[in-house]
Amino acid sequence: MANTASAKKMTRKIAKRTAINRSRRSRMRTFVRKVEEAIATGNQQDALTALRAAEPEMMRAAQHGIVHKNNASRKVSRLAARVKALAA
Repeated sequence: MANTASAKKMTRKIAKRTAINRSRRSRMRTFVRKVEEAIATGNQQDALTALRAAEPEMMRAAQHGIVHKNNASRKVSRLAARVKALAA
């Protein structure tokens, strides 16, 4: 347990930051899940709409350090490829 005033303050800051990060990560995953569900139904138009909403959300998460920038880019790229494959 923290003993000094600065250590107590840091535990409060860390708890607050953890809650924010958890919320942002959850929001990103929700958007990705919507794309996955649209792909599963086979409706390309819905999947494309969901992807357009998910992409900025994922990049925003990368900007805030929730996921690495390359990780977010890779996920966007793979989802886009799967959405594009629905047309074939």
